[in-house]
Amino acid sequence: MESNSRSKFKIICVFCGSNPGHRKVFSDAAIELGNELVSRKIDLVYGGGSVGLMGLISQKVYEGGCHVLGVIPKALVPIEISGESVGDVKIVSDMHERKAEMASQADAFIALPGGYGTMEETLEMITWAQLGIHKKPVGLLNVEGYYNSLLTLFDNGVEEGFIKPGARDIVLAAPTARELLRKMEQYTPSHDHVAPHESWHMEELAYPGEKSP
Repeated sequence: MESNSRSKFKIICVFCGSNPGHRKVFSDAAIELGNELVSRKIDLVYGGGSVGLMGLISQKVYEGGCHVLGVIPKALVPIEISGESVGDVKIVSDMHERKAEMASQADAFIALPGGYGTMEETLEMITWAQLGIHKKPVGLLNVEGYYNSLLTLFDNGVEEGFIKPGARDIVLAAPTARELLRKMEQYTPSHDHVAPHESWHMEELAYPGEKSP
């Protein structure tokens, strides 16, 4: 590992599943990403679970001496936290508050292989980048081509006129954590946005009626 490398990111949000997947390669990828974050002294914010890929990466980052913040809705605590969790855990009221909190904390976003929840969270961050809500890079850790079909869908969206070519560049992908982090370090956001970044405020991203008083 490049233990002496420095990163412009202080905190990265990792979206990942509460399941480990059927193959060891996915667990290995979560551990590899955790090691890369530690080597760059990057803290972790994630979905707060202690099971599946969430548990693996949070444990690895915590053991490496970096700060870990888990953000979890109260309804998922009995499902996604098994035994003792690591680092700090912030319990929020619902999924919308969870995403807004993670987004406000992080300098960048990475999706490990995961299910509907992982994809939904990642797609929302991609959408927010397209709208100019944030200028933070979004990366897919495309382990064993897991996200190939999703990336092909995005390409088809460009071909059919539903996604602007500049917006397609928002989504970064690489098969290894090291390569993905390099791409994210070099990322320059497009100016082809619906609204300027300054028009949005993170505290307004919660759905109506869910803002803090």
